Amino acid sequence: MIEAVAIGLLAGVVAGLLGVGGGALFVPALTLGLGLSQLDAEATSLLAIIPVALVGTWRQHGHGNVDLRTGALLGVLGVGGAVAGAAIANAVPQRALEVSFAVFMLFVAWRVARRALRADPPGPATASRAPAPP
Repeated sequence: MIEAVAIGLLAGVVAGLLGVGGGALFVPALTLGLGLSQLDAEATSLLAIIPVALVGTWRQHGHGNVDLRTGALLGVLGVGGAVAGAAIANAVPQRALEVSFAVFMLFVAWRVARRALRADPPGPATASRAPAPP
């Protein structure tokens, strides 16, 4: 139980700092650290998202950053996707899930690296494009 708490806290902090989805960190940590199967780790990660998403939504709503109509639409459509994804995950072999997840993580890493390399470096050129303070 202590390992699970440590994994949750560490993955949450790193995901928040780097702006990556927690599942990108939770799933490998649960499979490697706690010995869960790929399917169990993915399901556990999805369950862990619920309270995090609720708290994040509540906090961001207080700042006016939540589009309730779009969020509701995504939520309703996400239920169908979750049901389909769970059915597929239960139907394919464990190894196929592992390889698919690894390929997906490589894709995510490539996208994050590409975005970081394309970002404007801070400096006078970037500062001159910044809007003037009110």
